[in-house]
Amino acid sequence: MSENHHKVIIIGSGPAGLTAALYNARANLNPVVFEGLQPGGQLTITTEVENYPGFEHGIQGPELMDVMRKQSQRFGAQPFFKHVTKVDFSKRPFVIEAGKEVYTADAVIISTGATAKWLGIPSEEKYMGYGVSACATCDGFFFKNQKVIVIGGGDSAMEEANYLTKFASEVLVVHRREEFRASKIMEDQAKKNPKIKFALNKVVKEILGEEENGRKKVTGAILEDTRDGSTEKVEVDGIFLAIGHKPNTDLFKGQLEMDETGYLVVKGASTYTNVDGVFAAGDVADHVYRQAVTAAGMGCKAAIDAERWLAEQGIE
Repeated sequence: MSENHHKVIIIGSGPAGLTAALYNARANLNPVVFEGLQPGGQLTITTEVENYPGFEHGIQGPELMDVMRKQSQRFGAQPFFKHVTKVDFSKRPFVIEAGKEVYTADAVIISTGATAKWLGIPSEEKYMGYGVSACATCDGFFFKNQKVIVIGGGDSAMEEANYLTKFASEVLVVHRREEFRASKIMEDQAKKNPKIKFALNKVVKEILGEEENGRKKVTGAILEDTRDGSTEKVEVDGIFLAIGHKPNTDLFKGQLEMDETGYLVVKGASTYTNVDGVFAAGDVADHVYRQAVTAAGMGCKAAIDAERWLAEQGIE
């Protein structure tokens, strides 16, 4: 086989991909990890991570991913800082293209994650991780007795708003329309919560903040009325986006089974996709939990599934 052939290729380098790399490396499978456009995944745009087990006092997102990467490399995993542009799962071995290079693999683990949908305004990017978040479960704890905004009108927005009332003094749900996409039961639950207020027919036009001693923080937002274009300023300490996630699966369309929103479908409690020898782990196949620790757990499962499948094929 050519030097570009590997027993296991892992596409994606978040908690799922790096955990899979760790397990496969310890099984002497010498996995290769294609790190992609955002090495380390979504945690690299997160500041403090306090809910990942093993770090009593928390850890910075980029630091956590660096530790995981080094741990996998210690056992022989190889990082390739390349972006995969094409795959062919109809051939054996599987064909992976990255840049101008062509690679082949006996087994592939897909851990390309999902990307939160953002507003696309400069101030959002500026305060991301400093009061702007797309994960209430991850960051709600930091907003005790503070006022926050949740942007969105679907079930996830209602769920995030209700969850945030455990910490925040007030949650303002901002939605661009009069009607919600959320199910009636979720909408009613939010409306009955005394801590939740609503700003309908409104969009967040600008996020306001300040920087003190090199530390940025959100101080408010400019809301624009979608009917007449009028604006108002509201003072808030945090802004949570709940306008959906997009799984990073465009690369696999037509080759792997997906649900209606594009998440990869796996068989039962396993990580097997509909193509034998191709496995999926983390947010790319999980639209429910989307946590670093669940992604890591799924990465472990994918590595074990891949190792056992390879053994069944006589590839040790």
